[in-house]
Amino acid sequence: MKAMIFAAGLGSRLKPLTDTMPKALVPIAGRPMLEHVILKLKAAGFTEIVINIHHFGEQILDFLKANENFGLIIHISDERDLLLDTGGGVKKARSFFENSDEPFLIHNVDILSDVNLKDLYDYHLQSGAVATLLASQRKTSRYLLFDTDKRLCGWINKDTEQVKPEGFQYDPSLYQEYAFSGIHVLSPAIFQWMTSPCWEGKFSIMDFYLATCRQVNYSGCLTEKLHLIDIGKPETLAKATDFLYQKAK
Repeated sequence: MKAMIFAAGLGSRLKPLTDTMPKALVPIAGRPMLEHVILKLKAAGFTEIVINIHHFGEQILDFLKANENFGLIIHISDERDLLLDTGGGVKKARSFFENSDEPFLIHNVDILSDVNLKDLYDYHLQSGAVATLLASQRKTSRYLLFDTDKRLCGWINKDTEQVKPEGFQYDPSLYQEYAFSGIHVLSPAIFQWMTSPCWEGKFSIMDFYLATCRQVNYSGCLTEKLHLIDIGKPETLAKATDFLYQKAK
């Protein structure tokens, strides 16, 4: 099984830690974020991983070399010249995925959760969707909107009442509100929808999903029970350490 880890971010919210290291190497419970995600993927049966790099990318290369790629096949998608955001990052890495029908899982480097990644991958295989987004019922201001068939239909910012895609009519009786986890599974068929000139260079994968969800089946793996921590902020670093220690008990 194949996966991709988004590890290219600047980690602006974690300054000053990220003034001298990439976000992916910020330690939690004595191990870098990247190591936690790699080992979780490995434990779930993933054997081939693509990691994108940008900010202090050479430190990630050195870290992987020092750990002998954790016994996995690891490819690097090098964005050191230009940071491409999540959608552009997926498209740049397409050569690792497009010559196969095998889906691939994407995992943000700054997410810790108790999700069973193999179960999520299998759920995608059974769904027949082009992409499956793990989403949970947690408090946030921005929600993905799914219909009763768990198909992605839109997005809403509850603070500003902005909706996507353009022209979407939000009716709370028709849609379920779930928060995206930063973990999703894509089939290589996704790349045929990225050939339009508007999907060149730097773009967000979520903007892409929302712009194309009327034409393409994107499914939600929707859960009420997910424990998840976004470790992109200093105040969540301590919580993340506690989370890992609780899981280890």
